[in-house]
Amino acid sequence: MITRILPVLLILMAAPALAQDSVLARINQVPQKYLSQVSQKSRQFEKQLNKRSEKALNRLMKQEKKMQQKLAKIDSIAAKNIFTNSIDSLGRLKAKLKSKTAKLEKFAGGQYFGYLDTLQNSLGFLKDSKEWLGKAKGAQDKLSGSLKNVKELQAKLQQAEQIKNYIRERRQLLKSQLSQYQGLTKDLQKINKEAYYYAQQINEYKEVFKDTKKAEAKAMELLQKLPAYNDFIQRNSQLASLFNLRSGGGMSGENLEQSLAGLQTRTQVDQLIQQRLGSGGPNARQAVSQEMEAARSQFEELKKNFPDLDNAADMPDFKPKELKTKSFLQRLEFGTNVQFQRSNQYFPTTGDFAGQVGYKFSKDGIVGVGASYRLGMGTGFDNIRFSHQGVGFRSFGDYKLKGTFFVNGGFEYNYNTAFTSSIPLLYDNGWTRSALLGISKKYKINNKLKGNLILLYDFLANQQIPKTDPIKFRVGYNF
Repeated sequence: MITRILPVLLILMAAPALAQDSVLARINQVPQKYLSQVSQKSRQFEKQLNKRSEKALNRLMKQEKKMQQKLAKIDSIAAKNIFTNSIDSLGRLKAKLKSKTAKLEKFAGGQYFGYLDTLQNSLGFLKDSKEWLGKAKGAQDKLSGSLKNVKELQAKLQQAEQIKNYIRERRQLLKSQLSQYQGLTKDLQKINKEAYYYAQQINEYKEVFKDTKKAEAKAMELLQKLPAYNDFIQRNSQLASLFNLRSGGGMSGENLEQSLAGLQTRTQVDQLIQQRLGSGGPNARQAVSQEMEAARSQFEELKKNFPDLDNAADMPDFKPKELKTKSFLQRLEFGTNVQFQRSNQYFPTTGDFAGQVGYKFSKDGIVGVGASYRLGMGTGFDNIRFSHQGVGFRSFGDYKLKGTFFVNGGFEYNYNTAFTSSIPLLYDNGWTRSALLGISKKYKINNKLKGNLILLYDFLANQQIPKTDPIKFRVGYNF
């Protein structure tokens, strides 16, 4: 009996170790590429931060010097007192920004960046638990390099936060000090714009940085299956430091009680409101509740209008350009569409397949160019023949009317004659022009793909040889 039970017990005891070895074997397949991706992303983000921060500081120094010169003509003493120290401070911030060895300060508030916190802790876990890294040649060196890059990036983010806070405070101070000088109002607004767009640009960089690659996502998925990794995160993350959880023990018992010490409970808040209201009774409490609900609604509306803001002091006093901080490549939108013509009730005789690229000049408008190819498909199901029936070049514009409806139009240059070689395309006598105007309906398919339905009228259809249908219906996709 014992001889039968003993193998079973040995298997059960070995199961956790076997499972751990299985996870370890899978983790060993990804760290090299994962570490390379982390290093590359961190260096790119740091480069963008330095460039944008230096640009912001240069603009502010230039603007403050300009304001100092203007104010000096009115009040030279005030100009010296208000601007001299500030310009020197901006210069020191700029010099600190160029320093290759940025000092990483202990997290003590500020804006929490969860993705970077997780990234740094995953590398820290691999450093402390080397058995999970694998034995590939150069793995330890790559890990050390990745961890160094991430720490340098975190230090640069702290510098960017300091610059953002300095600009915010400086803007408020200048607003109060220069309120009596009417000639400097436009200059103050330029500083407001720079402060807003700088904060918005940093947030956009963070969003791009959070876009995980395949190897990175796989590594994080495997690490999160390890109890040792989850315990490491609990003890070392920035959130753990906020709630005093680094001493271990998680979020239970005595540790939880100590972590929440000093925080007001719901009952205490309710008693405080009751004391403030006095004998107002339930009507007064209901009035307060209604006021709180109204304030909450207004706050949510502001968050929708300005989702990139992380501080109420960043609220702009001008109408921001939503695409101003987008690069040229980020403004490009690629798409494709198809249009069929029928020879009978069911079978399409030709299909126009087009590709296009558009440039978003505003949130609601886009202009672009494209090219099309017309494929002949025969005359019916019993006569399917593929042939070259034409090519074309397009320009287009799209602007929002209301909701998901857009006005759409453009000019096209098409060759609508069948051809067997490219030689006929070189001659001008076979090309015709189209002037199109109509409406489009756009809809969302997923986070990266959008669909659209386009109905157009060709005002030059009667001039084309061979004559074509003036009504164009196209189905397209943008990504």
